[in-house]
Amino acid sequence: MGTEMVRTKREKAEEELDEDVKESKKQKLEEDSSPIMHAFENPLLPLASYDDDDDDDEEEERREVSARHGEQQSGQKFAQNGHKVEDDDEDEDDLQGHGRSQGKRNPKPEPRKDCPYLDTVNRQVLDFDFEKFCSVSLSNLNVYACLVCGKYYQGRGPKSHAYTHSLEAGHHVYINLRTEKVYCLPDGYEINDPSLDDIRHVLNPRFTKEQVEQLDKNKLWSRALDGSDYLPGMVGLNNIKETDFVNVTIQSLMRVTPLRNFFLIPENYEHCKSPLVQRFGELTRKIWHARNFKGQVSPHEFLQAVMKASKKRFRIGVQSDPVEFMSWLLNTLHTDLRNLKKNSSIIYQCFQGELEVVKEIQSKGLLEKKENGDDQNKKTVADGGPQNRNIDRETSRMPFLMLGLDLPPPPLFKDVMEKNIIPQVPLFSILKKFDGETITEVVRPHIARMRYRVTRLPPYLILHMRRFTKNNFFVEKNPTLVNFPVKNLELKDYIPLPAPKDNEKLRSKYDLIANIVHDGKPGEGSYRVFVQRKSEELWYEMQDLHVSETLPQMVALSEAYMQIYEQQR
Repeated sequence: MGTEMVRTKREKAEEELDEDVKESKKQKLEEDSSPIMHAFENPLLPLASYDDDDDDDEEEERREVSARHGEQQSGQKFAQNGHKVEDDDEDEDDLQGHGRSQGKRNPKPEPRKDCPYLDTVNRQVLDFDFEKFCSVSLSNLNVYACLVCGKYYQGRGPKSHAYTHSLEAGHHVYINLRTEKVYCLPDGYEINDPSLDDIRHVLNPRFTKEQVEQLDKNKLWSRALDGSDYLPGMVGLNNIKETDFVNVTIQSLMRVTPLRNFFLIPENYEHCKSPLVQRFGELTRKIWHARNFKGQVSPHEFLQAVMKASKKRFRIGVQSDPVEFMSWLLNTLHTDLRNLKKNSSIIYQCFQGELEVVKEIQSKGLLEKKENGDDQNKKTVADGGPQNRNIDRETSRMPFLMLGLDLPPPPLFKDVMEKNIIPQVPLFSILKKFDGETITEVVRPHIARMRYRVTRLPPYLILHMRRFTKNNFFVEKNPTLVNFPVKNLELKDYIPLPAPKDNEKLRSKYDLIANIVHDGKPGEGSYRVFVQRKSEELWYEMQDLHVSETLPQMVALSEAYMQIYEQQR
C-alpha cells in the first residue's frame, strides 16, 4: 500500500514536469517562428490594414467612434434590412477596426517632433505631378509617398506595402498624399515638424487672396533645388509625348488674369466634382507656385483627366490641333462650372462675345428653275429685278468664344529667284469679315451667303487664323504672314461696333498677351507660344521645357495661328 502511494506521487510529479517542459518548448517555438506576432504587442505599432489610417488619426473622429459605437449595431441591422448604408470607406474601416480590437487595441502613438530619420528625406527625388497610385497595387486609396525614394505605396498598417517597404529598404518617413500628414514607419507615430512644410506646399500649393492680387506685380525669380532660377508662372511644361498642343494652350490661358485668379483659390470651385476642373486648378497652382522644387511642371494628371473627359479625342501620343483643344476645353470647363440659373461661368465672363449673323439662302423655287435651265429666270436675276424676292434672309444673334479669320490663298507661282513668294496680309484686312457688309459664302450644310457683325466684345478676344485646309487627299498649310500690332489693336477703326450704354466707355482697344505659332509641315511639326509677363512687360518664347526671353518684334514675325488679346481698361 505504501509502495503504491509513493509510485503515484512520483508519476504525478513526472507528469507535471513534462507539462512544464512542453509549455516552455511551446513558448520558445512561438518566439522563434512568429516574430510578426510581437508587432501587435509593441505599443508603438498600430493594428491597421490599408484603410485604417487616415480618418483614424483625426482626434474628432476618435471621439465620435465611442459615441457611435452604440449606433453600430442598429446601423448593421439597417443594412441587413435591404437598405444601402453609404459612408466614407475609411469611416467604415475605422468603425470595423474599433469593433474588432475593442479591449485589445493598443493606444495610439503620440505625435513626435524629434524623429531621428528626418535627415534621410531626399527632396531631390520628390515629384508629385504624377497620378497618386500605389506602385505595387496600383490602387489610389490611402496612398503614401516615401520621402526617401519618392515612390508611392498604399497604407501604413503592418500588412501594407508602405510598411513592407519601410522594413525592406529602411526608408522610414512617409507623407499621406491626401491628408498631408507625415508618419514614421514601422513605428507608426505622426511627425509634427515645421521643416516638412515646404514638402506640403509642393504637394498642394496654396494661395491667399492677397498673394493672388500681387502676382502680376512680382518681379522676383525663384530658385529650384538644383540651383536653377525660374519665374513663377513662366515655368516649362513637360512634353510627355506629342502633347505640345496642350502645353501651348495651357500657357496661353495662364495669361488670362481673371481665369488664373479664379483657379488659384480652390474654394471658388469646391462645389464642382469634375476631375477636369480639379486637375486644371491643381496645374494652375503648380505653375504659379514660387516654392517649387524644380523649374518645370509635368501636366500628367491633367492629361489623364482630358483623355477621360474627351473620351480619348485628345490623348497622349497623338498630335492634335490647339484650336480644337482650346474650343473643347473652354466649353467643357464652362459646362462643369456654370451656374444653372444664369448659365454663366468664369469662362463666359472672360471670353464670350456676341455676333449678329445675316444668312441669305436662295429659295427652292429659284434653285429648281436654275437647275431646269430657265432662260427667262436667268435674265431677271441678272437684271436684279425680282432677285430679292427669291432670297430668304435670316438674322440671328449667336455667342462666340473665338473668331475664325480666313487667310487669302497663297500664290501659285514662284518669283524670279525661283523661290516661293510668302505673302503678307494685315490683320485689319482679314478682320473685315466681321464688318457686317463683307459676304462670306459657305457650302455646308447648304449653299448660303453669310454676313457677320460683332455686337458685343469680350474682355479677352481669341482670334484663330485658318491656316490648314483639308481635302480628300491631304492637308495644306497656308504660309501667309499676318501683320498684327502687339499693343493697341483698335477695332473700332475697322469694324463697326455697337454704341456703349449710358455712362459707359467704349472699350475697343486690345493688347496681345499670347500668340501660338505652328512650325513645320501640316500634320507634323510642333507648336510654340509667345507670352507676355505683365510685371515687367517682357515677352517670352515657350516651347515645352524651353523658356527664353525674346523681343516683341520677333512675336510679330511669326506665323500666328491663334492669339489672345486683352481689352484695355
